[in-house]
Amino acid sequence: MNTDLIKLFDSDEAAIRKVLAQTLSGADDGELFIEHSQSEALSFDNGRLKGGSFNTDQGFGLRAVAGEAVGYAHAGDLSLAALKRAADAVGAVTRGYSGSYAAAPQRTNKKLYGDENPIGEPSFEAKVSLLTEIDAYLRAKDPKVRQVTASIAASWQVVDILRADGERMHDIRPMTRLNISVVVGDGDRQEAGSYGVGGRRGFGDFIATDNWQRGADEALRQALVNLEAIDAPAGTMDVVLSSGWPGVMLHEAVGHGLEGDFNRKKTSAFAGLMGQTVAAKGVTVVDDGTIEARRGSLTIDDEGTPSGYNVLIDDGKLTGYMQDRQNARLMGMKATGNGRRESYAHVPMPRMTNTYMLGGDKSPEEIIASVKKGIYAVSFGGGQVDITSGKFVFGCTEAYLIDNGKIGAPVKGAMLIGNGPDAMQRITMIGNDMKLDTGMGNCGKGGQWVPVGVGQPHLRMNDMTVGGTQA
Repeated sequence: MNTDLIKLFDSDEAAIRKVLAQTLSGADDGELFIEHSQSEALSFDNGRLKGGSFNTDQGFGLRAVAGEAVGYAHAGDLSLAALKRAADAVGAVTRGYSGSYAAAPQRTNKKLYGDENPIGEPSFEAKVSLLTEIDAYLRAKDPKVRQVTASIAASWQVVDILRADGERMHDIRPMTRLNISVVVGDGDRQEAGSYGVGGRRGFGDFIATDNWQRGADEALRQALVNLEAIDAPAGTMDVVLSSGWPGVMLHEAVGHGLEGDFNRKKTSAFAGLMGQTVAAKGVTVVDDGTIEARRGSLTIDDEGTPSGYNVLIDDGKLTGYMQDRQNARLMGMKATGNGRRESYAHVPMPRMTNTYMLGGDKSPEEIIASVKKGIYAVSFGGGQVDITSGKFVFGCTEAYLIDNGKIGAPVKGAMLIGNGPDAMQRITMIGNDMKLDTGMGNCGKGGQWVPVGVGQPHLRMNDMTVGGTQA
């Protein structure tokens, strides 16, 4: 298709820009965000293709920013008439207001992913064959396997961002993902394991036989470990977090609290703490949207700002927030490339990209050996966080006892309970094995979902509250 989205309108560019300029006259900021997206998803469950979908969507979102107020309207109809109707609604926010239209984002020539649409390759038939093969492979691997669910998904998003000052930004964003989950059973007991991989590129290596088999083996290994797990103890104890995906706790417990809007409104546990110590010495946390082909990466954000490598916590001190343009301006700071939206139907807000903690100088073996009695948390499932208080609860999907510095029996039902800023102060050892997740993260905020990445090295955290089933 033609990726020049303005040409999808029933009018010429000059007429569109005239409406945009009139709408944003007197505004502090704003843009016309135009999007065309395609997505495909196939799921295989219980030995058969259970679901399949293919969607194409396109539309625009028109935004005007006046101080703290935002006027926003969107439509799935790329017509001048629809744009004028949106302009009438959006323009209300600037009536009686005279702002200074903010300068456009600076451009870079950096491109973090290709333009290719991953949906067509491999073919539909080849994808179904792959899912069938994954199912058969796992069922043949172990007689305890009772259910296999595998899914494959791809999307392709084209965006054009037009500003009233004549600036125009363009981005094409591919995405692919493969997920495998397994349920194993022994008598009346059943347990599950899962694996996912993805990124902003074609399926390529993700579906190479050796790679998907390794992923399937990992899902099965986790399920079989959980089948042998004993009830988790409850109480206060030292906890070791594994590298990679456990960074999701950092994302939730700390990352959201460092988004600009929560701090401007003083609803974050980190509000007003810039320059102060908010984590143990040695803890450095960054949000980095510039990693090539990663799930959370963006060449430009949804306001046209290039994504950045943003240091949030440096050696324990709070040094930065993640900002969109509006909150940055209101706080007297710079936009950091974190203005993101789910689609043209959504207003942008400060969101994370790839958020992770940098590595330290301890080996994972050294960290585990240092713990007399505690829990080793290898993987997390769902969690809940209260941004204002910083309180969090996370469930472990794979965890083990640590006894005299050695990894012991697997446990089930372990929950980590704490407060984000307080938990960051409880870090006493930082591993030298920082690792990003495999590319499966999604983040929800304000009813919007966007793809993200997380990561961290092994960590030791002292005197954490662990919820379990043994008192």
